[in-house]
Amino acid sequence: MQYEIFCNDDIGYRSMMHYNDWRVAILNYIDDCSIDDVRYFEAHQNTDEVFVLLQGEVTLLFADINENQITNYTTVKLEKQKIYNVKKGVYHTQIMSKDAKLLIVEDKDTGDDNSVKYYINKEDRDYMRTLI
Repeated sequence: MQYEIFCNDDIGYRSMMHYNDWRVAILNYIDDCSIDDVRYFEAHQNTDEVFVLLQGEVTLLFADINENQITNYTTVKLEKQKIYNVKKGVYHTQIMSKDAKLLIVEDKDTGDDNSVKYYINKEDRDYMRTLI
C-alpha cells in the first residue's frame, strides 16, 4: 500500500495515526469544548502541541497560573490553514463551535501522565465568557 486515508466524523478526539514519536489526531466538537462546559486548562510538560483549524471556529485560551490561580489570560482566534504551535508548559484550552474540526499533532505519549491540569471555577468561567 502506497498511502493510507484517515477520517474522523465522530464527536470528540480520535488519534488517527502514529509515526515514530508523534501522532496525528482529529478533534471534532464535544460539549467539553463549549464555554459552558470547559473544565480545565492543561499544560503538557514534555512537548509542544500543534493545532490546525480545518472547519468551524476555534478560540485558543491561554492562562498564566501562579499560586494556584489565573493571573492573566490570552486568546487567539484560529484561522483556517494556519499552524498554531503551543509550547510545552503553557496552560491552554479551546472553545469550539459545534461544526469545528481541529487537526492536532503531538508527541504520541502526550497524556495525563505528563500534563498538568488547572480546573476552572465559576469566576474563571464568567471571565472567560467576556474574552470570546
